[in-house]
Amino acid sequence: MVIGTLQFELRVHDAESLKDKRRVVSSLKDRLHREHMVSCAEVAKQDSMASAVLGLALVAPSGKRAADVLDKVCAKLYSLTDAELVSIDRALIHRDELDAVRAEAPEAGSEDAELLAAEMLARAVGDDTAQEGTP
Repeated sequence: MVIGTLQFELRVHDAESLKDKRRVVSSLKDRLHREHMVSCAEVAKQDSMASAVLGLALVAPSGKRAADVLDKVCAKLYSLTDAELVSIDRALIHRDELDAVRAEAPEAGSEDAELLAAEMLARAVGDDTAQEGTP
C-alpha cells in the first residue's frame, strides 16, 4: 500500500470575490475526484481571493500506480485555464514507513500520539513545522 499526496498552490484569475474563487476551487476539486478518484480539500488561504492552497491524497496498491495517478493530476493542474499553478509538492509514503511509525506509536489519546500524528502529516505534505512540536 502506498499513499500519494500533493500540496499545490493556485493563483485564481479574475476572481472578484471569495465566491468566484470558491467556484473555481470547487469545480477543480470535484473534477479531480471524479476523474482520478482522489480526495482533495482546500487547506490554506481560504480567505484570500486570489490564491488557494489545496491538499490531495490517494491510496494505491503500488508506488507505480500512485505515481501514474499523480502524474495525470499534475498534468491537469499545469493545463488549467481559470487558475495558474504557483507551486506543487509531491510525496509517496510506502507501507514500510507506516509500519515503522506504528511500531513506535505511543498510546492513543496521549500528547505524544497527537505530536506523532502532526509529524506524519508534516512528512506527507513536506512541512517541517509540525516536527518542531507545533501541530
